[in-house]
Amino acid sequence: MTTQTSKAPSTSPDRPPAVRRGDLPEVPAWRRRLRPYLLSVPAVVIVVGILYPFAVGAYYAFLNYAAVNPDPHFVWFDNFASVLGDQVFWKSVQVTATFAVAATFIETVLGVGLALLLNRSSIIGKIFEKVLILPLMIAPVIAGVIWKLMFNPQFGVLNHVLGLGNTFDWLSARNALFSVILVDIWIFTPFVAILVLAGIRSLPREPFEASEVDGASWFYMFRKLMLPMLWPYILVAVIFRFMDNLKVFDHIYVLTAGGPGVATRTLQIGAFEDSIINLDYSRGSTYMLLLWVIVFITARYLVSVLGKAQRRAAGAES
Repeated sequence: MTTQTSKAPSTSPDRPPAVRRGDLPEVPAWRRRLRPYLLSVPAVVIVVGILYPFAVGAYYAFLNYAAVNPDPHFVWFDNFASVLGDQVFWKSVQVTATFAVAATFIETVLGVGLALLLNRSSIIGKIFEKVLILPLMIAPVIAGVIWKLMFNPQFGVLNHVLGLGNTFDWLSARNALFSVILVDIWIFTPFVAILVLAGIRSLPREPFEASEVDGASWFYMFRKLMLPMLWPYILVAVIFRFMDNLKVFDHIYVLTAGGPGVATRTLQIGAFEDSIINLDYSRGSTYMLLLWVIVFITARYLVSVLGKAQRRAAGAES
């Protein structure tokens, strides 16, 4: 009768011995209970950093706080009545809405077109895909300075290249709004293109291959297959750009400072002028609170549209 002796498994010199659960040190119970609270500290700090300035600004909107009145008191809705009764405010609303709608629409159309071109496998497309991100790497303030030099009617490169001479003024009262929209398109169209391109490359290939076998045209596949599945990605880009365009400030202020007159005076620039230049903090806070209401209502509506588009793309809603 032979007895078999079990041989201990040899440990490879390149592989450390496995650590069993019982070999790990026991974590104290108080540390396990404290860990969720420690992980939530950064989120709490960010929320407080956002909500505190907002609460202070909303509080100032109901005071008559200004540099000439360091001892403010409640005036309740007087600031709102003053701002809403000012024609300059409604001009700012018109400029902001025009800028946001026009810039977002053109950036979306151009971005989708660029994404479709970049989706083609070619050397030029791959090179252009890398170059496309360059405007996003330039701060809007720096981009505003660059374009302001290019717009100069005396020595600007645009008039020279386009053969407009030195008489065409890009930043005149008639052309200023078009010019600042052009700068915004140059900066942020790549953002829409990259976002939509990521959406295109995430779509399933089987429906397109089956349609191609059946002889469907490219336009038919785009309209019937790609566009319905791509709508959620396009709407995400629209939401990002439209919200950002509603509160635009930086490159417009560098280019025109809201002028000439009030031709490019957005709500953000109006709040800046009242709060920082005129030192009327309560009136500037009223501007910002009204702008927040506009952005909040618009965002809620666009997010609801995005939810419907996602359900429709998933086949959960007809």
